[in-house]
Amino acid sequence: MLLTVAPIDPVAFSLGPLSVRWYGLIIGIGIALGLILAMRESEKRGLGKDLFADLLLWAIPISIICARIYYVIFEWDYYSQYPGEIIKIWNGGIAIHGALIGAVVTAIIFAKKRGVSFWQLADIAAPSIILGQAIGRWGNFVNQEAHGSEVSRQFLENMHLPEFIINGMYINGAYYHPTFLYESVWNFAGFALLLLLRRANLKRGELFLSYVIWYSIGRYFIEGMRTDSLMVTEMLRAAQMLSIILIVGAIVIIIYRRVSGNAKERYLDPPQKQAKAK
Repeated sequence: MLLTVAPIDPVAFSLGPLSVRWYGLIIGIGIALGLILAMRESEKRGLGKDLFADLLLWAIPISIICARIYYVIFEWDYYSQYPGEIIKIWNGGIAIHGALIGAVVTAIIFAKKRGVSFWQLADIAAPSIILGQAIGRWGNFVNQEAHGSEVSRQFLENMHLPEFIINGMYINGAYYHPTFLYESVWNFAGFALLLLLRRANLKRGELFLSYVIWYSIGRYFIEGMRTDSLMVTEMLRAAQMLSIILIVGAIVIIIYRRVSGNAKERYLDPPQKQAKAK
């Protein structure tokens, strides 16, 4: 007879009435590691190490708000009936695509205000973003959410997964696809790829656009396995639709910038040259 172990308690610890959840801690770790990575690379590229700390002061709250707005839009049938629930973000309901849209818009405005190239900022940030996403998906694991359809325990064992993951995928009497794990592994692979592409000295902006393409390809296929997707129609998932748009858009931008001559600078150009080129 197989014995199962209780899943991880979503609450890491409590301080009086305040409960600190693993989800928030894991997201925080991902942000912190990404920030350290971006600050070090920013200094190497001649932009100073404090630039990204300043950017995050704006990007984090704006991204959270945009992530919530994105989610509410696609669940408007519910929130139109219960508008008081819209602000209750602590009950769950945010979308990574909304957060990314908010972060990009914030970075564009921030770069213009600071007099630096948005594409340079985006290139430096790309590995940090996907690293944060890879780590953050483990928060979904602790919460037992963002999983796929039902599978057998034998299916999970045949994947040679650690016992704690198998047990964590036992939810309400059934086992499910660990789609959080699939996306985390895909994103860690993307992180390694982006670090390699740094050495390839791509045209400015192409490292970030490569991130967009890589993440969107993985998200498209993994999203098709999930059971909690935001839907545009009964058959069309919002994340899959946006992934296709982002893949095509990123490819078009790469081609256009090269053909038009707008992509003159390269990622590894010396700091002195980068300082002149915005």
